[in-house]
Amino acid sequence: MHETRRRHGGHHHERSDAPFRGRHGPFGAGWFGPPPWAGRRARRGDVRAALVALLAEKPMHGYDVIQELESRSGGAWRPSPGSIYPTLQMLEDGGLVTSEDQDGKRVYSLTESGKAEVEERKERTGGVPPWEFGAGGGEAQMQLRDAFFQLAAALMQVARTGSAPQMKQAGEIVAEARRKVYAILAQD
Repeated sequence: MHETRRRHGGHHHERSDAPFRGRHGPFGAGWFGPPPWAGRRARRGDVRAALVALLAEKPMHGYDVIQELESRSGGAWRPSPGSIYPTLQMLEDGGLVTSEDQDGKRVYSLTESGKAEVEERKERTGGVPPWEFGAGGGEAQMQLRDAFFQLAAALMQVARTGSAPQMKQAGEIVAEARRKVYAILAQD
């Protein structure tokens, strides 16, 4: 990119790389948008399934549930208190969970109905926990995420410092890689 200067209010300002910055990361939301694993927002069913699966292991309070889901998903899922606590209340209202105060914290436990729902879900999903995403899940998904961010960093460097021919060549490489990735999905 060429560097331009413009006169504004009596001050010289170098051209900003604002399109590459912002709250959505170095490229901004206009380039790619956030990747599907970044702060993944779960559907209500995912949150419900995750809560009952965790509570089947042991009673927990809401903060423990949030921390456990983030940990088990390798940081890919960061549920908010705004999704966890209302869902816990809904589960309690539905008779799947009970709660009691312990040391100033509300601790949730599964009822027999809640345990039955967990077993039914295990049969339906083959025992895959709700915090594992996609068929590969876990390690493979984290490896893919890391590769994505490394590629994004390389593209950002080319966009900032590369010549026009270098940027064009990088764009062609990315287009070819995209085609090859979709070809993987087309395989049996």
